[in-house]
Amino acid sequence: MITFITAFILLIIGYFTYGKFVDRTFKSDANKTTPAHTLEDGVDFVPMNSNKNSFIQILNIAGVGPIFGPILGALYGPSAFLWIVFGSIFAGGVHDYLTGMISIRLGGAHLPAMASHFLGKSFSHVVNLFTLLLLVLVGTVFVTAPAEMINHLIDGETGILKIIILLIFFYYIVATVLPIDKIIGKIYPILGMLLIISAIGICIGMFIYGNPLPELTLENLHPQNIPYYPVIFLTISCGALSGFHATQSPIISRTIDNEKDGRKVFYGMMILEAFIAMIWAAASMSLLNTEELSALLAEGGPAAVVNKIAIILLGSVGGTIAVIGVIVLPITSGDTSFRAARMIIADYLKIDQKVLRNRFAVAIPLFAISYILTNMDFQMLWRYFSWSNQVTASIALWIGAVYLYENKKYYIMALVPAFFITSVILSYIFYDPTIGFNLSPMLSNWLGLIFTCLLTLLFFTVMKKRKPLKA
Repeated sequence: MITFITAFILLIIGYFTYGKFVDRTFKSDANKTTPAHTLEDGVDFVPMNSNKNSFIQILNIAGVGPIFGPILGALYGPSAFLWIVFGSIFAGGVHDYLTGMISIRLGGAHLPAMASHFLGKSFSHVVNLFTLLLLVLVGTVFVTAPAEMINHLIDGETGILKIIILLIFFYYIVATVLPIDKIIGKIYPILGMLLIISAIGICIGMFIYGNPLPELTLENLHPQNIPYYPVIFLTISCGALSGFHATQSPIISRTIDNEKDGRKVFYGMMILEAFIAMIWAAASMSLLNTEELSALLAEGGPAAVVNKIAIILLGSVGGTIAVIGVIVLPITSGDTSFRAARMIIADYLKIDQKVLRNRFAVAIPLFAISYILTNMDFQMLWRYFSWSNQVTASIALWIGAVYLYENKKYYIMALVPAFFITSVILSYIFYDPTIGFNLSPMLSNWLGLIFTCLLTLLFFTVMKKRKPLKA
């Protein structure tokens, strides 16, 4: 219990101290007119207040990641808490804030456009393809995951599952092409409250149920002895650091009314997501030992764990409500995944999005590809999503480091997490036996560190030679 409460306190302190430091370093300006006003189009650029933007942002970024990821991470034991707490404060919060605020300064630019501005036009084409790949993978994951949870909830069969998938796709199409304030802006605040209430319910249920909450230990408790480094940092992404957020923050950068809302909307919602991740990780460890958790995951995946935890802690009625709250998460991230993909393609090809026909023309091929991918094994789909997710996070943090360096600001706050997550993704690709090179953990870690050092050296070399770019 001490570890859990301490983690919550640290997250709160992190928001009010380091979050304020990040905002002060960036120098948000209440007198600057935001793109929501200068480029208002009634579709994507629409001014909204900070509360509405905050609810939309937390639902955008919090898919099944801050629930499924921590449940999978719970296999390592309480050491997983360290990454959730310190990752969200020093990496995830910085990542989300910088991508959102730099996007505002660049007129609501998405990640590929930011890459073009700070890393060069040639590299931006690669980022475009990589970002679209991530968004389609995310959208697909956030179709299959909620469909399986709904199917499990109603005790349906395979045929019912297909119908549920098609219904979710139909909602995604509507939410992707309609103006942001027509559906997303109206229902997200309500769904946001449901999400928060379900998380609070699980938290209270843990204390009432009475099982001891796990205390911190650095021991790796994973039943299969999978190494903590680098795997935990890809297993738990949303809830600590997630590149998917870099695709979502620019959506809200187009609806931010005042730059001073940035700390609350971008950094603050990352901290709130970390709270959700902590609750589900703690609940998993409290109710199930690592062997039981591993067996349940093998039998029914993270969705089965969610159902078991919710029913045990809240009973059949309360548990069902909590599960519905969890189902809301991926659906409200899947729709904005496709929305962000539509925007990126439209920006890249310069397709006017004020015309409804054009929005459909861009969106429909994305949904066709995603539907094909729903036939892919979920565990493999999640593995590719996790790795591409953190690659995107590293790109976003390097962009943040370049921006801060060129504007003579404290770039170390972006450079350190950029260095760390880059070494993680390189080590992982050397280590992983399914999508990587299947090298030993020690060799993989050394290779990841060496290549990251070389990239960092390249960063300083290029920065000293290039002329500053203002945003």
